[in-house]
Amino acid sequence: MSRYRLQPSSDQEAALLEHCRHARYVWNLAVEQHACWMPGRKSAPGFAEQCRQLTEARAENEWLRAGSITVQQQALKDFAQAMSSFFGRTQRKPTWRRRGQGEGFRIVAVKPGDVRRVSRSVGEVKVPKVGWVRFRWSRAVPTGVKSYRVTRDRAGRWHVAFAAIPQPVPAPGTGEVVGVDRGVAVSAALSTGQMLNAPTLRDAKRARLLRLLRKLARAKRGSNRRGKVKAAIARLKAHETDRRKDWVEKTSTDLARRFDVIAVEDLKIAGMTRSARGTVAEPGRNVRQKAGLNRGILASGWGRLVARLEEKAPGRVVKISPAYTSQRCSACGIVDRQARESQASFRCRSCGYAGNADVNAARNIRHAAGHAVSARGGLPLGRPVNREPQRDLLFCG
Repeated sequence: MSRYRLQPSSDQEAALLEHCRHARYVWNLAVEQHACWMPGRKSAPGFAEQCRQLTEARAENEWLRAGSITVQQQALKDFAQAMSSFFGRTQRKPTWRRRGQGEGFRIVAVKPGDVRRVSRSVGEVKVPKVGWVRFRWSRAVPTGVKSYRVTRDRAGRWHVAFAAIPQPVPAPGTGEVVGVDRGVAVSAALSTGQMLNAPTLRDAKRARLLRLLRKLARAKRGSNRRGKVKAAIARLKAHETDRRKDWVEKTSTDLARRFDVIAVEDLKIAGMTRSARGTVAEPGRNVRQKAGLNRGILASGWGRLVARLEEKAPGRVVKISPAYTSQRCSACGIVDRQARESQASFRCRSCGYAGNADVNAARNIRHAAGHAVSARGGLPLGRPVNREPQRDLLFCG
């Protein structure tokens, strides 16, 4: 998806919010219908039946009829796709939409003249019942787009995303393989020795965020003051998310351009970031420490980095089992849990190799990927990789 920042006027913003309300209302009605369905009864209405019911509802309700039929039907289409993904076990069951969370709608059957460029940095998109809405022309709009989605985040910013599948990043053809070890102190350590860190809020904005959180705790629920504080916090959180997404995009593009094969650990991030609170009868231990670790993992962008790598370099991302990658010596292959002296220091007691612990793990991931690629007849690596490092040869002068 190619996303751009929308710049609606105050009247246009009110019309866009009305579209979001209609889409949210139709979605929640579909959720309620399926919530009432029980096994053994007649099947819940599908997309075609819900569209027929929507036509009847629009005829009876003027406020619903005043909205765009495209926006409302596409909300039902999105719900049908979400249910299909749920039954295919690729997504959770769709739930209620709340005001201010996940606001947006989709427009289809876009004509070539519905998107135009006004100036060097300004474009316009035609939204039904709203008119021409300006957006920031930060890059060229993909040609031949047939649909787009308008969204509003918690910080109150509007975006338009045109549905277009970008071309994958071409492989350099050098046969190079890189191992990527993801961590909290170092977001991504490469087997080449390079260490990358996802950016966070700067010190001044982090201090302001803490002040706003304290102010939010003192604010009365439902008050205007509390709403303003929540909006300010959302803007800071959105800024942090934007910086992390920008880092992920640049890092994934750079890796896809430099290496033919990218090896990562097959981590179950959802399970790793699960809460440790437990239950009232059996409360968890070290809950605050686990919560801090969860925040660190999510702030490093582990999942998004691998997802973007798989999209930009399809077929060139190899997932390796994470077992013993941080305890194995990349020089002699000996596994020793005491070799990792600290978070950043690794010293092998067998061969004497010493180096950064994250880089050592990345090299183990790279070695494992080399074996996997050679076993299935993949890209040439330039040297034999189907043998373990010979410990006796390391001491030959």
